[in-house]
Amino acid sequence: MNRINRLFQNRGDRKLLSLYFCAGCPTLDMTGDVILTMQQKGIDMIEVGIPFSDPLADGPVIQAAGTTALKNGMSLETLFRQLEEIKQQVTIPLVLMGYLNVIMHYGFERFFMRCVECGVSGTIIPDLPFDDYLQVVKPIADKYNIRVIMMITPETSEERIRFIDEHTDGFIYMVSSASITGAQKEFDVAKQEYFKRIDAMKLHNPRMIGFGISNRQTLESAQTNAAGAIIGSKFVTLLNEHRKPEAALDALFSALNQ
Repeated sequence: MNRINRLFQNRGDRKLLSLYFCAGCPTLDMTGDVILTMQQKGIDMIEVGIPFSDPLADGPVIQAAGTTALKNGMSLETLFRQLEEIKQQVTIPLVLMGYLNVIMHYGFERFFMRCVECGVSGTIIPDLPFDDYLQVVKPIADKYNIRVIMMITPETSEERIRFIDEHTDGFIYMVSSASITGAQKEFDVAKQEYFKRIDAMKLHNPRMIGFGISNRQTLESAQTNAAGAIIGSKFVTLLNEHRKPEAALDALFSALNQ
């Protein structure tokens, strides 16, 4: 069974926490250490960012991380080699998050084959058109048992959400707002209503809420209204500040209790 499906199947009532970091930032060779430290600290799932020169969905923190990673020499093939080195030690789901241009240039068949070889369970491609997903990407991903996770926003129609739910597997990434990534102090009434509206739809796939989670209020709001939360910008900031994954995680857990 794919590790993403197993995670959600076995979680019971426990709320999940997934973290994002950009491979190659702050240093090129930190990827394995970050992943293994997250796993040791109890993180349920990890999103590993593939740096790209024009990340449209990302805010300034993750954009800057991607720029640093590219300057450090990070590439998709380098990332795969790093993941392959720690494959035997990783037991939690790894999800690669990257833009279509990078993956298409690498080659879809080659990309998904390498995902299997390196212990990756899923991928998020924010700018992948859904029609292209159905016709081109999904058949290859299914062949290699890799989950392609799709995003929804407050602007996504109910019809579209149900269509996505019907044709995907793993989980649905609920973007908390239609804006770019970045930490927020709280989720306002409109976002809360959005969370409740999607929850009332009783979708087949579990949902994870991301974008803007940085403290106890936003974490608890996300975990109350979905299977769990995804934190990106806040952890990327702390990893850049502390330079060591254990110290960054300790700082994150402290922030999430405030």
